[in-house]
Amino acid sequence: MSTARILKWISGSLEILLGIPVLGATIILGLYWFPLFVMLVLHIATLMVSAKQGTTKYGSILGIVTSLVAWIPFVGMIMHIITGVLLMVDASKNDGKDRYLSA
Repeated sequence: MSTARILKWISGSLEILLGIPVLGATIILGLYWFPLFVMLVLHIATLMVSAKQGTTKYGSILGIVTSLVAWIPFVGMIMHIITGVLLMVDASKNDGKDRYLSA
């Protein structure tokens, strides 16, 4: 499994977690919006690794946008869920670079 896929699984899972209505809001508000900064850094790192490995980048780009607008209550929740789903769908696709999974 490539590094880009691993980072997409991690960032997608965390986005889904932050998209859970009460739990995500509690995490973000309880930690004074620091998780949004952490996610921004993680999405930038994932974008750079994806660009280097030649994989799709749309999930990471949407993640960066989500990190910047997620302080808006309901918009943030919806954006976290959409971003998480896109990242996890992208991570589940075989990019043909995995030795053991490609046919």
